[in-house]
Amino acid sequence: MVDLLTAIVLLVIIVAIIGTKALKIVKPYEKALIERMGRYQYTAGSGLTTIIPFVDTIKKVDMRETVVDVPPQDVITKDNVVVTVDAVVYYQVTEPKAVVYNVGQFNLACTKLAQTNLRNIIGDLELDQTLTSRERINTSLRAILDEATDKWGVKVNRVEIQKIDPPADVTEAMHKQMKAEREKRAAILEADGQKQSRILEAEGQKEAQIRRAEGEAEAIKQVALAERDKFIYEAQGKAQALATVFAAIKQAQVDKDILSIQYLDTLRTALATNSKFVIMPLEFSELLKGLKGMGGTGELLK
Repeated sequence: MVDLLTAIVLLVIIVAIIGTKALKIVKPYEKALIERMGRYQYTAGSGLTTIIPFVDTIKKVDMRETVVDVPPQDVITKDNVVVTVDAVVYYQVTEPKAVVYNVGQFNLACTKLAQTNLRNIIGDLELDQTLTSRERINTSLRAILDEATDKWGVKVNRVEIQKIDPPADVTEAMHKQMKAEREKRAAILEADGQKQSRILEAEGQKEAQIRRAEGEAEAIKQVALAERDKFIYEAQGKAQALATVFAAIKQAQVDKDILSIQYLDTLRTALATNSKFVIMPLEFSELLKGLKGMGGTGELLK
């Protein structure tokens, strides 16, 4: 009985071990290569996968995007300047079978390939081009790596140059050059600012003088208009007054004898200081004759 119980326990343990070996879990971002007796059988997706224990083996491949850090290296530019360059490569497995069976150590192979091609690309550029053409270097290197790693079942998504460091003496000279350029631009900007300020000041003075002259001309014009209006109003007033007097005389119908007497008084006054002849209208002559008969003419003509 004891031997039977022991055998059952051992059988259960063996079944558990076999079950553990037979059932494999593949994660969502993985794919599994199933080999049987050293020969590739098929590629399993994510989830629970069954294999034959002690006969089949499983190799899991991470399908996520992965980064490879390319260590810094010294590279000689076209104008014989040594610069230190490093980069990072972002890749993603597209064919699990190819990346496992077509290349031994993909990360090492990718690193060496990136370093070699960085030397080739930067060797065709001068220092100034190297420092200002990061995007060009990134694009060229990515295209080369993507083509080279295609047979390995890998797609290179992007390449980023992290730094390009020239030698210390070159860096110092560049800093001095940039400082001189900045000072030059600052001096030019200051001169342009002063020039623009003078131009604006001159234009402002010109505009002020023009406005002042226009104001004075307008004032003179207004004074002239006021004098003209004043003269017109006075002339109109005098004309109106004369018209009023003549109208009043006409309407009053003054007696001719009264007017004649007033005329004679005026004439006597004039003759008292003036010996000139006076030609009188006929009606005044007749009036004088009448006055003579009355004895008043002599007194009038004294």
